[in-house]
Amino acid sequence: MAIADLYSSGEHRRNLAHFAAIATLASVDGEISSEEKSMLDRFAAKLDITETEYKEVLKKDNKYPIDPPHTSENRLERVYDLFRIIFSDHHIDNEEMVLLKKYAIGLGFSGDQADKVIEKSVAIFSGRIDFDDYVYLLKH
Repeated sequence: MAIADLYSSGEHRRNLAHFAAIATLASVDGEISSEEKSMLDRFAAKLDITETEYKEVLKKDNKYPIDPPHTSENRLERVYDLFRIIFSDHHIDNEEMVLLKKYAIGLGFSGDQADKVIEKSVAIFSGRIDFDDYVYLLKH
C-alpha cells in the first residue's frame, strides 16, 4: 500500500505524493546531500508533511516513482501544483529549479519542453509576464 493511501484528504494526499516523488528524485544518486536534505525540509514544511510521513518516505526501501499523467493538461497541473508550493515563499532558488526540471521530465516532458514550461511558469508566478501574455491569459 502506498503511503498516500493512508490519508483521506485529497489535497494532503496530493502534497504527500509530490513530496514522495521529490524525495525519490533527491535520492536517485543513492545519497541525500545536506543541500538536498535542506530542500526536502523546506518542501516538507510547505507541504505540511508530518515527521512520521517524512521518515516513512525517506526509508531506503521506499521509492515513490512519479506517476506521469497521460495528458498534457494533467502534466501541466502537476507542474502548476509544484510551482504553487515552491512559490509559497515568493522565491525560487537554483536547487528548486534543478528539481523542477527533473520533475517535469519525470512527468513526461522532453528536456526542451520542460525548460519552456519552467521558464514561462517562473515568469507567471513571479509576475514578470509581458502585456501580450497577460492579455492572452485573461482572454483564454
